[in-house]
Amino acid sequence: MTSPVELSVRVNGASHQRSVEPRLLLSDFLRHELNLTGTHVGCEHGVCGACTILMDGEAVRSCLIFAVQADGHELTTVEGLAAGDDALHPLQTAFREAHGLQCGFCTPGFLMTLIPFLRDNPTPSDREIREGISGNLCRCTGYQNIVQAVRLAAERMAPEATP
Repeated sequence: MTSPVELSVRVNGASHQRSVEPRLLLSDFLRHELNLTGTHVGCEHGVCGACTILMDGEAVRSCLIFAVQADGHELTTVEGLAAGDDALHPLQTAFREAHGLQCGFCTPGFLMTLIPFLRDNPTPSDREIREGISGNLCRCTGYQNIVQAVRLAAERMAPEATP
């Protein structure tokens, strides 16, 4: 049996220190140690994208990373998107308004994938959006409403043109 390893991470702006088993997956750490159940586990092979979170601002599959590999990093889960005053993130609002979710299981992974995507590509074409979400699987929506939601969010999140 292996000895627990000390882990220190910031998750959604809060610091957490825990002793964890070296082989504990980051997705399991978030769900079972921190009770952040918005990070879903679908395939446990990094294929479906449901477990996507941000590590230091970049999208990662938390089912493919050991919790100890996140030591010293800044993590953001879907619970960290909404503002402190319970206002939804513009991307969350766009998903709701464009019906970009149905059962909702895949939605957190899509949202967390799209945050850095829209940061790096604020005015994407439909083709770029489809390519950007190609690593996330949805069994309910047919993707068209997700693409519409991303377009709507991009319009709302685009920096205002300066003269």
